[in-house]
Amino acid sequence: MLQMFCSFFGTMMFSTLFNVQRRYYFGCGLAGMLGWMGYYLAQPHLSSAVCCFIGTVMIVLSSRIMATRLKCPITVFLIAGIFPIVPGARVYHTAYNLVAGDMIAAASYGLSALQDAFGIVLGIVCVLSLPGSWFGNKNQRNRNQN
Repeated sequence: MLQMFCSFFGTMMFSTLFNVQRRYYFGCGLAGMLGWMGYYLAQPHLSSAVCCFIGTVMIVLSSRIMATRLKCPITVFLIAGIFPIVPGARVYHTAYNLVAGDMIAAASYGLSALQDAFGIVLGIVCVLSLPGSWFGNKNQRNRNQN
């Protein structure tokens, strides 16, 4: 429960940095919370990269649905929603170990961060390649009927 609250509130506050309109704060928080819960629930069973993929799929699905319903760009929810699963600590540890001279640890953290980033990108691409008509996009439906 605490994980859900923190991811929701943190994502909602992070969206203020991007000057998101107030009426979209709840949606941004919801996208981040859903993504973190997907990541968190898969974590004991799967690798970090696969968890990032699952979390990102949940974020992008919820972002597409909210963007269609609220008639706003998907990036409003997507950018803020990805905040909880970005591998920032791994990138930090990579840079720290590079500066400290521990190349083996830097390579390990760097590879892990790249795998997580690849999972995030793959999740975004997979969901955005789905037709817009699946999410209630009327313009997409009208184009397909003509």
